[in-house]
Amino acid sequence: MRKFIIYMMVWVSALSCGRFMDRDPYEKTLCTLSVKAVYPEDYAQYAREGVSVKVEDVNLGALYASLTDPSGTATFSLPKGIYRVSVSDVLEEDIFNGSADKVSVTASAGSLEVRLMHSRSGSIVIKEIYCGGCKRLPQEGNYASDQYVILHNNDYRTQYLDGLCIGSLHPYNAMATNPFISKDPVSGEVVYPDYVPISEAVWMFGGEGEDFPLEPGEDAVVCLKGAIDHTRQFPLSVDLNVPGYFVCYNNSYFTNTTYHPAPGTNIAQDHYLEVVVKTGIANAYTISINSPAMVLYRAEGMSMREFVQTSGAVIPIPGSASAQVTAIPLDWVVDAVEVFTGTSSSNAKRLPPSLDAGYVTLSDTYLGHTLFRRTDETASAAAGYEVLSDSNNSSTDFYERETQSLHK
Repeated sequence: MRKFIIYMMVWVSALSCGRFMDRDPYEKTLCTLSVKAVYPEDYAQYAREGVSVKVEDVNLGALYASLTDPSGTATFSLPKGIYRVSVSDVLEEDIFNGSADKVSVTASAGSLEVRLMHSRSGSIVIKEIYCGGCKRLPQEGNYASDQYVILHNNDYRTQYLDGLCIGSLHPYNAMATNPFISKDPVSGEVVYPDYVPISEAVWMFGGEGEDFPLEPGEDAVVCLKGAIDHTRQFPLSVDLNVPGYFVCYNNSYFTNTTYHPAPGTNIAQDHYLEVVVKTGIANAYTISINSPAMVLYRAEGMSMREFVQTSGAVIPIPGSASAQVTAIPLDWVVDAVEVFTGTSSSNAKRLPPSLDAGYVTLSDTYLGHTLFRRTDETASAAAGYEVLSDSNNSSTDFYERETQSLHK
């Protein structure tokens, strides 16, 4: 999905607390927060009543939801605390998202303006992310060498995987320090770079343009680690040795056979994704087991091989002596999903709101749980094939399911 980036600015007024009394003999403190959705100038006519606004307590996880009134404002009564605010509006192919992180609510009447960013729904989207592993039952311990991602053609036209790339962002985990973002000292706005920093390697589907078609509603499974039948040892895992599956496998760059055993006999060699460039120092390719930020992207105006040779395409990670990332332009991103871990309150956004205004939470690891995109039942019935929810807001589009979709 092509992204159109517009700066987001957030203003929060300074406040002092108000009191609320009810039949409870103890005093309760509630604060009013008004959130106004501000549409991009070129799309001001899209502003409307009934737009979804969500507020989440960063520390407690409590979630509050409301709809905008005719003035485009949603009002909340909240306990004092630190909150994440997100606004999402979908009008056919036009999508508007905005968010604000670490919003301090400490007073009786505060106001917040969230400037929305415009984007469009995508063709190929991420349908499922299985990253957290499972138990080794009947043995003891945990297992996470079976990670996979499923892609889905959400369009009415045939799409082609040829030249499509997949990866995850630096930092690997949502709780880690992110050297690629900063804060505007005047407005307090989070400033994202005009690229996404892809970690470790650029993995690309092969083909000459139309070798790997994906029909409307069709899926493609990408094995990030071993394309083998993991259930032979661990019944709670998945069989990834299936005809038609793709695999991230290159034993020249990633020599650790524990994570990258030779693919099973059912995996065709032309279904091995290519390493266009390796930027990290690891001997095995892996994504975070609890909070990856996954990205699909495709080069435009040149090949990916040409791009990685250009100045500024591969850049050092600030503070690292040797590791690098690939700086992929934002408008090359086809789809992106932010994952937070449910075991920490220190998660922070890595993807800008134009790519993903929210996040989906993985409650814990080694449970066999997976992150799955919701089906748009109305659109699917009209199209005659499965259409998935695509609002560019993973808080709305995704949910955590208790078993992998490939588990049998």
